[in-house]
Amino acid sequence: MSDMKLAVMGAAGRMGIELIRAIHESGGCVVAGGTEAPGSDAVGRDLGELAGVGTLGVAVTDQPLELFTHIDGILDFTGPAASISFVELSAQARIVHIMGTTGFSSDEDNKIEAAARHATIVKAGNMSLGVNILTELTKQISAALDEDFDIEVLEMHHRHKVDAPSGTALMLGEAAAEGRKINLEKRSVRTRDGHTGERGRGDIGFATLRGGSVVGEHTVIFAADGERVEITHKAADRGIFARGAIKSALWAMDKSPGLYSMKDVLGL
Repeated sequence: MSDMKLAVMGAAGRMGIELIRAIHESGGCVVAGGTEAPGSDAVGRDLGELAGVGTLGVAVTDQPLELFTHIDGILDFTGPAASISFVELSAQARIVHIMGTTGFSSDEDNKIEAAARHATIVKAGNMSLGVNILTELTKQISAALDEDFDIEVLEMHHRHKVDAPSGTALMLGEAAAEGRKINLEKRSVRTRDGHTGERGRGDIGFATLRGGSVVGEHTVIFAADGERVEITHKAADRGIFARGAIKSALWAMDKSPGLYSMKDVLGL
């Protein structure tokens, strides 16, 4: 089987550069293209030179429609609006779409589900293998501990992150809610300010921190009278997300169209 031809959306961004490097260093796949928005200084530049891995002979384009005709899959860590436009192209081309974008609205999620009838989509709030193990542990612990244990999800990211809570924090909250067999949307507490009254029994709380260059830190706290259980994941570099994305792409290459998660990739 020939190497999987992968393209990186948002190739000049922090995550885009990590993805180019990871593809270049991985077996079973090659850098086959990359996109940036029209007017970007990166358009026309060699993707390898952009990522500091040497000349690859593949240039950044601002014309994704043409690119999608000769690739096997895309790695997409852009933004909701861009990802929705890309996933529609993935459906038309019937290729693999690895989606690490977060912050989608319910309407946008519906569009992704519709595209999955034709594209093979792996969508995850976090592509890190460790975070996905943390998510499964959160579900299991939530199921084992009753509502005497309050659940709080604490996350911190760099100052440039634009959505809150993070997609990973929400993924952890969903896992906790699934373990407790409750509806997260109805039982989550996103902000506390002023005279809030006592904490609601069984609620799942979220706390968001932003600052510096923190790649990503997530802690799930189970707090009861007299004892506390905490499980934590700390990301030191974005390479872990890139490696998880490539693992997902190679796994998805021979799968039927559909909407998958990292749990499917890892067999959890």
